[in-house]
Amino acid sequence: MLFHPTAQNRAQAEQFSFDVDAPGLIKVTNESHENPAAHQYTVSIDDVTEDLMACTCPHHVHRNAYCKHMAAVENATDDGTLEAFPSEDNNVEPEDCDCDSLGDFPCWPCVRTGWKKLPN
Repeated sequence: MLFHPTAQNRAQAEQFSFDVDAPGLIKVTNESHENPAAHQYTVSIDDVTEDLMACTCPHHVHRNAYCKHMAAVENATDDGTLEAFPSEDNNVEPEDCDCDSLGDFPCWPCVRTGWKKLPN
């Protein structure tokens, strides 16, 4: 799969949120759209090599092209803000927990690691 600078630029210019559906399966939501729920795709990562494998977005499906969702996941995993293969042990509070300053609302490190869930 060829890297394309446009995908990388769009990944940096747009706002994405991530949810680890299962180890190596990252749900990517493009929060920059008016209706983010209509712009959710799943990026898969190889569990051995940790290489990006595929995305369910039309750009990747129809062109087999490196897309902005894959670039966003790559950026988030490279800088350490996203753990694509979380440990099975969610009984340990993250070191960077900041829930105390947020009252009853969980902080992002706790949500990201599965320690706490966002309220409905």
